[in-house]
Amino acid sequence: MKIERDVMEYDVLIVGGGPAGLSAAIKIKQLAAKENKEISVCLVEKGVEVGSHILSGAVIDPIALTELIPDWKEKGAPLNTKVSKDRFNIFSEKNSLDIPHWMMPPIMSNKENYIVSLGDLCGWLSKEAENLGVEIYPGFSAQMPIFNSSEELIGITTGDMGRDSDNNETSNYVPGIEIHAKYSLIAEGTRGSITKIIEKKLNLRKNSDPQKYGLGFKEVWRIDKNKHQPGLVEHSLGWPLNNDTGGGSFTYHYDEDLVSLGFVVHLDYSNAYLSPFDEFQRFKTHPKIKELLTGAKRINYGARAINEGGIQSWPQLVFPGGAFIGCSAGMVNVPRIKGTHNAMKSGILGAEACVDAILKPEKIKDKILEQYPGKIRDSWIWQDLNSVRNIKPLISKYGTILGMLFGGIEMWLASYKVNLPWTLHHKEADHETLIDINKSKPINYLKPDGIFTFDKLSSISLSNIGHKSNQPCHLKLIDKNIAINLNYKIYNSPEQRYCPAGVYEILQEGNNVKLQINSQNCIHCKTCDIKDPTQNIDWVPPEGGSGPIYSKM
Repeated sequence: MKIERDVMEYDVLIVGGGPAGLSAAIKIKQLAAKENKEISVCLVEKGVEVGSHILSGAVIDPIALTELIPDWKEKGAPLNTKVSKDRFNIFSEKNSLDIPHWMMPPIMSNKENYIVSLGDLCGWLSKEAENLGVEIYPGFSAQMPIFNSSEELIGITTGDMGRDSDNNETSNYVPGIEIHAKYSLIAEGTRGSITKIIEKKLNLRKNSDPQKYGLGFKEVWRIDKNKHQPGLVEHSLGWPLNNDTGGGSFTYHYDEDLVSLGFVVHLDYSNAYLSPFDEFQRFKTHPKIKELLTGAKRINYGARAINEGGIQSWPQLVFPGGAFIGCSAGMVNVPRIKGTHNAMKSGILGAEACVDAILKPEKIKDKILEQYPGKIRDSWIWQDLNSVRNIKPLISKYGTILGMLFGGIEMWLASYKVNLPWTLHHKEADHETLIDINKSKPINYLKPDGIFTFDKLSSISLSNIGHKSNQPCHLKLIDKNIAINLNYKIYNSPEQRYCPAGVYEILQEGNNVKLQINSQNCIHCKTCDIKDPTQNIDWVPPEGGSGPIYSKM
């Protein structure tokens, strides 16, 4: 039976309340006011409030924020800690080598950048957007895209509320609504469910390399004030990861004696025994980190997947009725370890294309925002990402040490306007790199001590997760038999290890083995959707407002 849904109409729909989506919303309203026109804008965000699902390091380059809101300082934007010092280390198990800053390519410098809580910044941007007349609906998940008969995107359906675990309507059932728009900007972040559907339906990845990903962990610690150095930014490569496993760490000192402690593992690792979460915990046993954390208190935990493929992995950016902005496209600069500036700028450029299309419809053919890709190519986004396009492929091919050495040479050449004529490509998707358990090397992870290192369940207790216990499971197994007959038998169920939240659990009674999905633990990182070796797990949005509620992240 067809569900009768309410329909809301807007000029522009934005899916996702991150820095890209909010920047687009603000820019549309700014441009409309400049032209003395009214353009209606709706933004939907699956988190219970804007910023609640946002997790990032985060050191941001304020260049895009300054373009968008030149007086952001006067308006009180939460950029309170300017970077005061950069350090880069290479770790061995017991020691660290400090690389002199003058040896680092200029693009790696964090001068004039700020250490922030990106969630707080998004919350602030949402208030700016609302003041301009943007209608923002937190707690509404975009469930399905809506296409017309010409395969033009005309909007989305939000998720139903009040269904039970068997997908039956309860007494609290409220059907989702349809939101229609002349143009839609998709700003879901990494591995968005709407993005996946649109890409597949319209074959938007036919000329793209596979997207590459990292899994980023972050803990916020309140440390001894005598150890706190406001504005200190430190990054490291090396231990505990071996040379064949890409990744690294960050340590950022910011407000109120707080330190952002983070660790990234590239998801193209091959060892089926590897647990990214446990590698992060092991990292904290390094003498340098352990000394910093002595006497400190852990107050927050979270994790999220990060796009790492660069421009080679961009999908086709525009399609009839809409465009991808931010990390729905993939705007992270991997060696700079930042992407917020690019995400915001892409939102600004997407907004410009939308406004031009709405105010000058005679220029638009087949409802495609055809100006947007050209605007990207002509912007500093392209300069930023094109200069580092070969870094991730070099790391994948030669390992961390040689890959970064070759990449460093290329980044130094780029700083002198020498752009190498070749582009290296990503050959494998991350789910294709895992080798079977019999060929993998076991890793001995130490038992958590509850002081520096912790288990997954005690960690996610700091993520303030909220999922109704009886709502439909949002982690879909395409074929339930594969979980045991293939994943368990060949890879010893790697989902138990790559999930950072203890969602996937193997239960065994005698000869009976089954996979239990603890979906209430999910922190929406999307790693299972990315790394499952058979792509048998489909992450779809749960009921709106579900998931983590991050603070200071």
